Amino acid sequence: MIKKLIIGTLVLGLTTSCVSKKVYSDLEKKYNNLAASKRKMSKEKKDLEAEKARLNKELNDLKGKHGDLASAKDNLQSEYDALKSQFDKLQEDYDLLEAKSSSTIKKNLARNKDLLAQLEAKENALAEENARLSKLQEELAQRSARVDELEKLMAANEAKMLALKSAVSNALKAFEGKGLTVEHKNGKVYVSMENKLLFNSGSWAVGSEGKKAIKTLASVLSENTDINVLIEGHTDNVPFAKRGAILDNWDLSTKRATAIVRVLQGNGVGPEQISAAGRSEYVPIETNKTKIGKAKNRRIEIILEPNLDEISKLLNE
Repeated sequence: MIKKLIIGTLVLGLTTSCVSKKVYSDLEKKYNNLAASKRKMSKEKKDLEAEKARLNKELNDLKGKHGDLASAKDNLQSEYDALKSQFDKLQEDYDLLEAKSSSTIKKNLARNKDLLAQLEAKENALAEENARLSKLQEELAQRSARVDELEKLMAANEAKMLALKSAVSNALKAFEGKGLTVEHKNGKVYVSMENKLLFNSGSWAVGSEGKKAIKTLASVLSENTDINVLIEGHTDNVPFAKRGAILDNWDLSTKRATAIVRVLQGNGVGPEQISAAGRSEYVPIETNKTKIGKAKNRRIEIILEPNLDEISKLLNE
């Protein structure tokens, strides 16, 4: 519905202004790419959590089977030992009675053959259980190794993001109290900058103070080339007065996001790491009923998240 609204608004703009179709096509393409990227990242995270849960469940199932087979093996071993004891006793009896009675000898021979047959069957069953147990232990070890490796990768990513949050906070300390916050949640680092630090009202040109903050952040990100950087532009709910190619808050939020992208890229952050998105007025963090709330909603969110390619590769093996 939002996409249709944007397209409809841009088509109207094309009939009433000098906006080129290329601008419209570029914006639509960027929007679709960003939306697809966001869905992909969300799906990868859900798939990752589902796979971890599935592997843990399989691991627990295998542990249960391992315990059952170990118990069955112990039972067979006990039966085998009991039969072996009976056989040894009968063999001893046989040796003692061999000289006394041929009938007794025949009877013991028959019993010995029967016990030997049972003993052989138990030995075969025990060998089969040992083979099954060995195979299950091998499979259990493999599953445990995969779960351990997955947990190590996830822990390493979490530690990396915590270290990145600390580095970003330290680098941007000079901008504390100027509408900038840094926090770590859901395995990501969120750098939020209010527009008063970055832009003049209604403008998408980054001011001198804002450029200092973005360049300082770029100095940290340029040393972390495996971190994905998503720039989100946000506005309050005050309708934007059409100005040139900018039709509304959607356009303004997108323009501001891409302006931040250019400053980052111009200061050493790889363009392959960066994505930009305009969120307009639809993701507020405060009420739009007060001036303070509106000021907080007019912001740029820079979302830093780890590259999950290595984890995805492990899950697909």
